[in-house]
Amino acid sequence: MIERATAVPLPTRIPHGRTARRLEWPFLPPHIRSEVERRIGSPVVEAESRTSGFTPGFASVLLCADGTRHFVKAASTIAQKMFADAYREEARKLSMLSAGLPEGLPAPQLRWLHDADDWVVLGFEHVEGRAPQRPWVPDELAAASAMAVEIAERLTPAPDGIESAYDAFHTWPALWARVAHPWADDCRALAERFAEVVEGTTVVHCDIRDDNLLVRPDGSVVMCDWNWPVVGAAWLDSLFLLIGPRGDGLDVEAHIAGHPLLSPVDPEHVDVALALILGYFAASADLPVPPTSPHIRDAQAWQRDVLYAWLGERRGWDPTVRS
Repeated sequence: MIERATAVPLPTRIPHGRTARRLEWPFLPPHIRSEVERRIGSPVVEAESRTSGFTPGFASVLLCADGTRHFVKAASTIAQKMFADAYREEARKLSMLSAGLPEGLPAPQLRWLHDADDWVVLGFEHVEGRAPQRPWVPDELAAASAMAVEIAERLTPAPDGIESAYDAFHTWPALWARVAHPWADDCRALAERFAEVVEGTTVVHCDIRDDNLLVRPDGSVVMCDWNWPVVGAAWLDSLFLLIGPRGDGLDVEAHIAGHPLLSPVDPEHVDVALALILGYFAASADLPVPPTSPHIRDAQAWQRDVLYAWLGERRGWDPTVRS
């Protein structure tokens, strides 16, 4: 299905692909650079930082003297404790997914972990690819959607040890109490019904967006950065993927109508899931801007506004009281 641009695009000044302030290879401590080179088996001759995303940890594609490429993430447990903890948690969850993601799954394999010397360092296989285009284009949305369906099929049933969607989201409806908006009460009433909607037996990535995706040269897509996987409904990632394309003007309702996982879902359940995640973005966008991530609040505010417009349209709410 080709999704046409029928929604009104929401303008943004977010510098897609350039949102992160990253550590660079020369500024890693010498002992960590040596450890990385020992792990990958060759001296690093070039490092290309990945500046998408919203964390300040090291994230680079390393080209080695032997011609191989590797993707490495690192954070200091002292200077960047929150991000080091997140990388450690990502490694722990990946290990639960059958010692890394199943072979052949459209996601980079974790090759090794170094958790010592005041640093957490993750080494992944290198995937040749680029981020999806922004604004989103129909062909790349179709490829990303097919990838999400494949992952949902192959990660059902979920392995033991992954947090349930209920446990991950149970505090989110209360976030609406922090939001001043004419639709807040209606949105909270929807979000409070989340338990009946998110339950399932599938591993859900939960952070599926353009800066966590790579489009390979053949047009297929892989999903990166498995920091927040939960066990929940198989269709959730396919829905969350549509926030960016909806904001960029694509016809996501037509996409839903022809989608193998989304089309059978009760439309009311879709609205509940949208209200749930909207509460998170609405509350988060009003927090102070962290110095380590200058664009994160703008990104959250943009997704908030996209979701307000989308949910309001689906519910038939008066758009003149949208903000």
